[in-house]
Amino acid sequence: MPSEHAETAAQAVVEAAEVQVRPGAEGDLDALTDIYNHYVRGTPITFDTVAFTPEERRPWLLSHPEDGPHRLMVAVDADSQRILGYATSSAFGPKPAYGTSVELTVYLAPDAGGRGVGTALYEALFAALAGEDLHRAYAGITQPNEASARLHQRFGFRYVGTYREVGRKFGRYWDVAWYEKDL
Repeated sequence: MPSEHAETAAQAVVEAAEVQVRPGAEGDLDALTDIYNHYVRGTPITFDTVAFTPEERRPWLLSHPEDGPHRLMVAVDADSQRILGYATSSAFGPKPAYGTSVELTVYLAPDAGGRGVGTALYEALFAALAGEDLHRAYAGITQPNEASARLHQRFGFRYVGTYREVGRKFGRYWDVAWYEKDL
């Protein structure tokens, strides 16, 4: 008889197989904006405090082309084609010497967690970045967020430190833990 863990792992594989990951496209903008705004309005996961319109998010979308080190990968439900989440690699900093470093992030639709969507997104993103001239990836995780920490650790990120009370949202201060991964 298989263990409960083995059954859960098998279920995650089946559910992840129902997810397709592809590069983001301009037609995804409304759905991606809706997902992001969920986190803006109701969580400290992003430090943005005012929701965006799709037009306000367009420059962000256009800054993630289908090639190069700054990518946008989108997960869609294989049956409905509904967008379940996205992952990006973005510039780590504005100065030229940061050019071989990227900051990675994942945002999921509120009902898409625990289905292997984040894993599928990161697998596709890392595969897309494999040929790029990149040295290191970073991820900042507002605390607490155990699910995100586990996802990043599963992909080989290691904890490097915490910025204490670095952001204020919803009337309180939040810490951000930083993780890094060699590429």
